[in-house]
Amino acid sequence: MNAIVSYLKHVRAEFVHVTWPSRRTAISHTLIVILITVATAALAAFLDALFTGALRAFFG
Repeated sequence: MNAIVSYLKHVRAEFVHVTWPSRRTAISHTLIVILITVATAALAAFLDALFTGALRAFFG
């Protein structure tokens, strides 16, 4: 049990050294990730539809 308490104390001490992003930076980076995710999903859906149509045309 002492090891866990000691570990958590060290973790808390290390949080002092972390440089946290500003609220604006965190929001903008989150929006970028969401946009990239949506674009990737749209590309995957488009390619899926394209290949499905090609296979249906090829195999009848």
